[in-house]
Amino acid sequence: MITGSKMAVVDENAAALGVPRKQLMESSGNAVARVVREVADPGDSVAVVAGRGNNGGDAFVAARFLDDFDLAVTLLGRPEAITTNIARENWTALAAGEYDCETVRDSSAVDLDDPDVVVDAMLGTGISGELREPERTAAEAITASDATVVSVDVPSGFDAETGTLAETAVAADHVVTFHDAKPGLDDLDAEMTVADIGIPEAAELFVERGDLLRLDERRADSHKGENGEVLVIGGGPYAGAPALSAKAALRAGADLVRVACPMVVGRELQGFGEDLIVRPYRGKQLDPKQVGFLLEMARQHDSVVIGPGLGDEEETLEAVEGILSGFSGTAVVDADALARVPSVDTDADLICTPHQGELRGMGGPAADDWRDRMALVESFAADLGHVVLVKGAYDVVSDGEQTRASRTGNPGMTVGGTGDVLAGVTGALAATQEPFDAAAVAAYANGVAGDRAFERNGNGLVATDLHDEIAGVLWTDREGDA
Repeated sequence: MITGSKMAVVDENAAALGVPRKQLMESSGNAVARVVREVADPGDSVAVVAGRGNNGGDAFVAARFLDDFDLAVTLLGRPEAITTNIARENWTALAAGEYDCETVRDSSAVDLDDPDVVVDAMLGTGISGELREPERTAAEAITASDATVVSVDVPSGFDAETGTLAETAVAADHVVTFHDAKPGLDDLDAEMTVADIGIPEAAELFVERGDLLRLDERRADSHKGENGEVLVIGGGPYAGAPALSAKAALRAGADLVRVACPMVVGRELQGFGEDLIVRPYRGKQLDPKQVGFLLEMARQHDSVVIGPGLGDEEETLEAVEGILSGFSGTAVVDADALARVPSVDTDADLICTPHQGELRGMGGPAADDWRDRMALVESFAADLGHVVLVKGAYDVVSDGEQTRASRTGNPGMTVGGTGDVLAGVTGALAATQEPFDAAAVAAYANGVAGDRAFERNGNGLVATDLHDEIAGVLWTDREGDA
């Protein structure tokens, strides 16, 4: 079962894997036509009522496979207002083929003319809530008719996230849904067909550009801090690591990033960039005396990144355990701090980012083949009760129930510091996303940033090169084939 929003991700991932949406639309339309042929008698009248999105595009394709029937296609709206190129192309194909097509621009013009079968393709999985005009009037006419109603993907007015049906929704007799069932369709008084439209398994297994659709564009009236405040707890033996994480979090979209670090490190951090807000504390390294201060600060942030540059002194790791045990928010745990995760009792949602050596140090299993690693990491994450992102040539992300792999990245990223960048990106995304999704998207984005940096620098790549690429990957270069 898959929600509408996740289905949009899978569609785009399929396109990234070389199966374009135009091909998927052709398969979807063909599947709808097969069901119509099953429920209609020879010579029956079939009315296609289509909206301006890809749901309507599926129906335009279906119409080309229904030449044996008395067919009429109605578009709700103007052809130039069709929202995607592929849906518009299929509408144009109907016009070029001289099919019986008309457009309806207001509710007063809706007239089904008593068909035997109606194809409901007004609204798909991306729309929820009560129907507006002219869809509302069209839905009333469809439901009130004596026709057999075949809905495309979901009945118009059905919420594919929650499985709820609006009062004004179409009452379908048959639903042809694509790739997988949507939540709540089983509860409808309708026959459901789940059509295989050729989406490869890899579109759900691998993190691809479609997963960037999970990231919401910020509102025009959003205010400072609304898009995430991240606290990085790091530094001690190493000053550069927390700076790499903090600057990566800013590039990944966090509004505010603060770095809590020993005072001697804080002075150095101020020189890494004017954007960093440094909150120094006394001492040369983290120790248990700082736990109360840091917990109070952590609770004021949307996510915490703990570990970069802390070192592995016993007092430092005791303090890490104290912070994690007293924290109940979302925390990304990296580097030496990972060693204390298996023994800590915490209400926090942790995202652990080990490489294979660190995973073994946590008591986890390692495997050279990424397929074997997926099963092992899933079992380990289930036992741990937290999200685990294991870094490697193929990154593996699991929360114990769902497991995915990211294939981005290159051997040049074995240089020190790229893991600190990943921790910062993960922290920024975890401030606004669910932990598993944040980890998966971060792994993908960090790898793509590394790939772009490698194109310029080859094996001379350094971790700071990734900072310049992260924003483009996550926010400005997203594209599809709609």
